[in-house]
Amino acid sequence: MAPAIGEKLSGDTGCEQLQRVKILVVDDEKQIRKFLRIGLEGEGYEIVEAVGVEDALSVTVKQRPDLVLLDLNLGADHGLDFVRQVREFSATPVLVLTVRDTEAEKIELLDAGADDYLTKPFGMGELIARIRAALRRAKVTGTSHEPKFCSGYLVIDFSSRTVLVHGEPVHLTPTEYNLLSLLAKNAGKVVTTNQIMRDIWGPGLANETGYLRVYMAALRKKIEENPVQPVLLKNEPAIGYRLIILPAAE
Repeated sequence: MAPAIGEKLSGDTGCEQLQRVKILVVDDEKQIRKFLRIGLEGEGYEIVEAVGVEDALSVTVKQRPDLVLLDLNLGADHGLDFVRQVREFSATPVLVLTVRDTEAEKIELLDAGADDYLTKPFGMGELIARIRAALRRAKVTGTSHEPKFCSGYLVIDFSSRTVLVHGEPVHLTPTEYNLLSLLAKNAGKVVTTNQIMRDIWGPGLANETGYLRVYMAALRKKIEENPVQPVLLKNEPAIGYRLIILPAAE
């Protein structure tokens, strides 16, 4: 039987067991936290709460939630500070709730490591759909049963979110890393532009394909030996991109 919406499969004991998906709700308004708790618990999720950035970081370390639902404005704190700090040690998906709707702020959030955003006001149905999508993306771009991916001189360690080129560490922005991880998890297959835009930038920016071209060019400069003639990150015209599996480097 398939797991319900708020459940996940665990095989730690050698057999699959159902566990509730844990969501951390970060908001400084008690009524908003209560509203979200009632709605999300009704869908089967386990909810933990935090009020400010420091509280949220502490809960993330101790409770290890599967997803963080983060209000952007936290009184004296700013949600962007949490995103930047949590990305220093965790790949937990972060879904940001904001009343602002400026393109520049959304890009700043995504570049800092947020997985998606939802503009207020929103319906509970849309929120649940965004949560499900973020959890699916985390399964693709996060840790896996195979902790490393290798293609020629490229090595990706998913457990530590590190990338090596010819044995040397390469610094990637959170968005660059997520893009590379998505392609690595689908290595050898074409990943369509629409799929990449949805999974990396979310449905709100699904049509802004210029972002993808810019980030792909930056990524090639960092991992390709010759970015003008890439051998790892191949473009499939009018379709998408493919990460090529090369023989192991000698």
